[in-house]
Amino acid sequence: MPNATHFTRWRLLLILLSTAGMALPLRAANPAANPATELATAGPLPSATPAGKLPGNDPALFARSIPTNTGPALAGAAPDAASTSFAVNLLKRLVKRGILTQEDADELTKEAQADAATARAQSQADAAAASQAVVTQVTEKAAEMTPPAPTEDEVRVPYVPALVKQEITDEVKHDVLKQARDENWANPRTLPDWVNRWRFTGDVRTRYEGDFYPNTNDSTGAFPNFNAINTGAPFDVAGTEFSPQYDVNQDRERFRIRARIGAEVALEDGFTAGIRLGSGQDDSPVTENQSLGLANGGQGGDFSKYSIWLDRAFLKYQVEQDNDPDKSFTAIVGRMDNPFFSTTLTWARDLGFDGITLEGRYTVLTGLTPFLTAGAYPVFNTDFNFASNEPSKFQSEDKYLFAAQLGSDWTINKDFNAKAAGALYYFDNVEGHLSQPFVPLTTADQGNTDDSRPAFAQNGNTYFPIRDIVPDALNNFGTIDQFQYYGLATPFHEVDFTGQLNYDHFAPIRVSLIGEFVQNYAFDSTKVSALAINNRGPNKPSGALGSYLGSNSGWIVTLTVGDAALQKFGDWSFDIGYRYVQSDAVVDGFNDSDFGAPLYGTNLKGFTVGANLALGKQVWLGLHWMSADSIIGPPFKSDLVQFDINGKF
Repeated sequence: MPNATHFTRWRLLLILLSTAGMALPLRAANPAANPATELATAGPLPSATPAGKLPGNDPALFARSIPTNTGPALAGAAPDAASTSFAVNLLKRLVKRGILTQEDADELTKEAQADAATARAQSQADAAAASQAVVTQVTEKAAEMTPPAPTEDEVRVPYVPALVKQEITDEVKHDVLKQARDENWANPRTLPDWVNRWRFTGDVRTRYEGDFYPNTNDSTGAFPNFNAINTGAPFDVAGTEFSPQYDVNQDRERFRIRARIGAEVALEDGFTAGIRLGSGQDDSPVTENQSLGLANGGQGGDFSKYSIWLDRAFLKYQVEQDNDPDKSFTAIVGRMDNPFFSTTLTWARDLGFDGITLEGRYTVLTGLTPFLTAGAYPVFNTDFNFASNEPSKFQSEDKYLFAAQLGSDWTINKDFNAKAAGALYYFDNVEGHLSQPFVPLTTADQGNTDDSRPAFAQNGNTYFPIRDIVPDALNNFGTIDQFQYYGLATPFHEVDFTGQLNYDHFAPIRVSLIGEFVQNYAFDSTKVSALAINNRGPNKPSGALGSYLGSNSGWIVTLTVGDAALQKFGDWSFDIGYRYVQSDAVVDGFNDSDFGAPLYGTNLKGFTVGANLALGKQVWLGLHWMSADSIIGPPFKSDLVQFDINGKF
């Protein structure tokens, strides 16, 4: 069955052709010819249309319509009579001056007339051939348009009313215009609409990093790497080996890269989908750095390839009132950017959130736009077969973050604008739980609360052993095979306040001050002290651990001066900041991954200084220095230097 729109268009063409009588103006252009004379000399028109031809398209008639009059001939004309022909007049003048004889002039005239006749014949033959080609094309097209013989269910209508013709015309016009808009007929070099709905982004950062330590750091085994223990086999505390330890005394230099590429596509009706891939020497949630030459986890080293990770994957819905983003509602589900207004005191720059976020913004007064952001985020989901080597499975140890932030943007005047917000970050079940009493005989044995240990951590939070190992003859009454894991000693329910003030009087130079304060109100020093194995004072002479010194608050302040955006060569910015973050103010696994290397996280204080210089619109240099000291516990200090070359697209 032919396409209905296609058939309708050809049916309209047939109607228009039949109305016009298929009269084609197939006549050679000759402005000097008289149409009446041409018709008179062309002979009578055929009284009937020959079979297989259309009216007005007889090649012979077409050829006869071409005039052959080229002006008066020289022969037979009065010798002195003037002619409108330049050639005839020239020959007459040559004869009169004796340059040519009359006989030579007559002979030249005859030869010229013969050449003209030959040219006319060739022109008539070419015109006839062109006319026949047109007739053939029209005949073939008419045959294509001829509908098939009607079936028993069809009825042929020999007459089409004017109203129906108009409806058909309107229908065809509508279809053609729609197709033209969809396919960009008006501008064929414009990309199709589906391409314009895609937006690609990416960046590459190359970095030199130097980590430097003074000889005053405690290198006697005072900095256990709890993350290495908890992500590997349990540690035998009754053994004779050191637990995994952080490097705090040997300087290191590294060359690192970070590469990311992502895309967002508008799905229409307010929906957007996004995805991003990123580098990383492991699946750390807080950094996408890859140290060049590092052999780690079966990748890297000796020019081996590096892994790429799924870094973002989300669906977003956004609706705006009057196309105003300050009067909008947004919902995002999947793996997304940090949706909260914050600093690296609480959340690392590269951290992604898994879950669902809802955000609303609405301008209530000129320059004042309150906003509310809230969400629920799975932090850890128990393995479906936990414990894998036990016939009877253990209870789930799922962990969640429930968060809400209320704040406002405020344009005070043309020079000042500000932003402030208060947030609650409520971690559910993130702390460790003491197991049921049992006797692990090998490192493969599992306790029922093993999954309450953090799946990722940096350093600084307070820990306690989560396995209740029973002294038994099988473990020589607690003197051997004490395979232990460690969990966070406190819950985390964080109250947070963040503010920023910008001064633009010297635009494009901006002066910006940002600060944040956080406190973990679920922290109970008395309870934690009874459990903690770290963040204590020096051991007592008896060998017992000293008093617990950890605490639960932190703050940061940073001043930045320079161009608000690095958009052209020579744009610059400079920043200086100070932070003080106590041991259990925030979950150390999710905050800054640069400050205090390698003891990133909490229980740190110190300065940061940085500068940036644009080499172009998309490329800039960065130089940063960070100096960190431990707040409590064994002596620790680190100085970190980073030199970056950044490019984005």
